[in-house]
Amino acid sequence: MRYLLLALLITSTSLAADPWRVVGDEQFAPYSFVTAEDDTPRGLDVELVDAVLREAKVNYDIRLYPWERVKRMLDRGEVQMAFQFAGTPLRQQQYELVGPLRSGSTVFMTTAKTALSDWKSLDDLSPYVIGQVRGYAYEGNFDRADLARDTTAQNPRQLVSMLLAGRIDIIVGDRVQLQYFVREQRAQEQVRILPRPLIQMPRFVAFAKGDSERARQFSEALVRLRKNATLGKIEQRWTH
Repeated sequence: MRYLLLALLITSTSLAADPWRVVGDEQFAPYSFVTAEDDTPRGLDVELVDAVLREAKVNYDIRLYPWERVKRMLDRGEVQMAFQFAGTPLRQQQYELVGPLRSGSTVFMTTAKTALSDWKSLDDLSPYVIGQVRGYAYEGNFDRADLARDTTAQNPRQLVSMLLAGRIDIIVGDRVQLQYFVREQRAQEQVRILPRPLIQMPRFVAFAKGDSERARQFSEALVRLRKNATLGKIEQRWTH
């Protein structure tokens, strides 16, 4: 029993002393991004994660990278935590997901060149080429559907540019984010969002499978900040 307690103490001390390496997507504005001036992480999700980690009283370092690299770093054990993952069954199998950190509406955006006014089933999308970001998970049925897809976009900003250039018919993504990049290009009058969303998608932070102690620490701090409205105030600053 004494050895077990000692082992638990050593593990707890190690977790507290070693800074958590935390990574997120560098091209996920307004949720996480870096500017041309410096590589300081910014965005709604960055602020949410920062608040929770401070509440958990752990040492940490947040950095942003391309999404494919984020996943590789977590898979290889090079980092302790990553964000912002969709809560799909596949992601739940791969990682210890904690959250949701927040939730967002996943929608389809198109232009006047596409006659589609709305959709009832995924078959309604079959005549069109749908652009999506390589490596992103959206929604289980959509991800498995036999649809014409263009996955050459490396990030959502590029996806919006491809739509505006007429290279693809429809794009899929987070409503707030797609609108952010459309405003960035002053193209609000050129696009429209189909009324029916694909899904209301919760976004999670991820730890390596089996890393239950760090997951517990983050989860408990997240619950506390959600209850006292701290996270809600941060979200309001970015979305209103």
